[in-house]
Amino acid sequence: MKNTKGTILNTALKLFNSQGLSKVKLRTIANNMGISQGNLNYHFKKREDVIETLYFRLVENINQNMSNNYDSTSFLKALFVMSKSVMLDLYMYRFIMLDFVQIMRENEKIKNHFQELKQEREKQFLSFFDILITSGLMRKELLPNEYKNLYIRLQVLGDFWISSAEIDKIKLTKKSITKYSEIMNQTIYPYLTEKGKSEYHLIVKTI
Repeated sequence: MKNTKGTILNTALKLFNSQGLSKVKLRTIANNMGISQGNLNYHFKKREDVIETLYFRLVENINQNMSNNYDSTSFLKALFVMSKSVMLDLYMYRFIMLDFVQIMRENEKIKNHFQELKQEREKQFLSFFDILITSGLMRKELLPNEYKNLYIRLQVLGDFWISSAEIDKIKLTKKSITKYSEIMNQTIYPYLTEKGKSEYHLIVKTI
């Protein structure tokens, strides 16, 4: 029973990623698995339940990767490594990002959780920035809310880079994801001190 539920989720993820949210119904998933929709409904009553489960699985993967890649000896490197690992996670669940607005409009549970998650991520990033400032790697703010706005730019880029690649018909591979990760990392470069910039150049040679 547990394996059936896992297979449903893996099948749904593959179909959502390849066909898009609008073309995949519960019957589509059941037919692809060769089971009845009644069998599928035993595990998931609604399509929204499948989407919710995949969304929270993505969040858990990101949280786990952020924890695993945390490096207190080099906070700048940790930030870059975590950024790339998160982008890989988002790619694996890319239908969520490609149909992001629709999901937020239709699923109140996901929408509310995402709003809370944004606030938590903002605190995490601002804490990282404070550590980088204290370490002499990042300059102090010159404008009101400068680093809060920097986080917002990073968050917007993180949420919609996959949509941008889709619009530009860019085939996402590990190489192209690395390129988008580089774009993300370079966003912070103008805010680094000379010490920070030197460490930045050393880091990009190793990740």
